[in-house]
Amino acid sequence: MRVNSPNAPMTLLATHPEREQVAEQLRRNIVLRRLPPPAFAALEPMLAVVDYRKGDVLLTQGAHDMEQYFVIDGVLKRVVANPEGKEMILRFAKEDDMDTSYAAWRLRTPAPYSIRAVTKARVAKMPLPQWASFLEEHPDLKEDFEYEVMFLMSEVMAHTITLHLLDAPGRVHRFLRKHPELAERVPKKELASYLNLSAETLSRLKHAGKI
Repeated sequence: MRVNSPNAPMTLLATHPEREQVAEQLRRNIVLRRLPPPAFAALEPMLAVVDYRKGDVLLTQGAHDMEQYFVIDGVLKRVVANPEGKEMILRFAKEDDMDTSYAAWRLRTPAPYSIRAVTKARVAKMPLPQWASFLEEHPDLKEDFEYEVMFLMSEVMAHTITLHLLDAPGRVHRFLRKHPELAERVPKKELASYLNLSAETLSRLKHAGKI
């Protein structure tokens, strides 16, 4: 498993050479889009902008040092593994989305899953303790963020239930209906894993015209 290289580019947003462009992208983020300009300006010196390669690990399952992630470009995934190493993809996150282990951090438990780059990705991140302090200073942002955390937990639960209730074509059709923008971006092997299918089964369904 590849981890993020210590030499990976990491620059604070406030001093980033593409600051204006990156800031504009972040202002569209599902959590940050209602943040008033003065508050966003206060956040800029806290956000580190990092460029990840495909396969890089942002968060390791079991870690205690956790961060808040805002996706600027590319696709991330949440992955949980059992002691035998079998993995399950819980969700994908793309541009304007975010990922976090906020609930685990608040409960003072280790990260329950890993977060990895599915594609080349650019992400803005900050330590969760610092993010939590910023949230306390901005109640409206905290409300938006905690709603999104609950929504993501509900989304993961719905996906897990779907794996048990729907047949293979049904799982694929649900994904295409809910996430059409990811259909051509997520590698088929990753998509098959997310749907608890083999890559061969996914290919066979496509060739048979069932999806």
